[in-house]
Amino acid sequence: MNDSGEGAGSAAQSKRKDARRNKETLLDAAAAVFVTSGVEAPVRDIATKAGVGLGTIYRHFPTRADLVIALYRHQVDACAEAGPALLEAGPTPHAALAQWVDLFVDFLVTKHGLAAALQTDNAGFETLHAYFLDRLLPVCSQLLDAAAASGEIRSDLTAYQLMRGVGNLCIGADSDSRYDARRLVELLVAGLRQPH
Repeated sequence: MNDSGEGAGSAAQSKRKDARRNKETLLDAAAAVFVTSGVEAPVRDIATKAGVGLGTIYRHFPTRADLVIALYRHQVDACAEAGPALLEAGPTPHAALAQWVDLFVDFLVTKHGLAAALQTDNAGFETLHAYFLDRLLPVCSQLLDAAAASGEIRSDLTAYQLMRGVGNLCIGADSDSRYDARRLVELLVAGLRQPH
């Protein structure tokens, strides 16, 4: 019996895991650079942050738009995956909701720059926005439903309303240093509590 086929499959699977890990490292580096320097930051800054050469970035993301779209999807996925984990690990459903909303704010701050970078590709942006809603509305609904079922918060708010409200509070946060969107979002989430 020959095991060489199985060994080759394992090696290929290992390569795919390494490629996926490398891509995630690049996306994390891009997110960090974009937050501090904006979406138009030089690609070499992202390469330096990731500890790779420019060729590695261009091999994964041939254009800036490819990088921006991949980063957007990566951040949506991370935010979506965090919801159930926070709900399971959190001390209360309301605490999990507050932590998730905090992550959502982090995403939105980056998203505004990403959206501006994609404005020329309206169809592509619409596709990404649909992906955003498809992935995040169910997670937000799950967190809201759990907090309402526990009696911690009022039950008359939908996930769409909360996400839209948080999003509206985040608009302009990057252009006015006196405006503290995170503080207003904290007040919004605290205001969901049931009066005792």
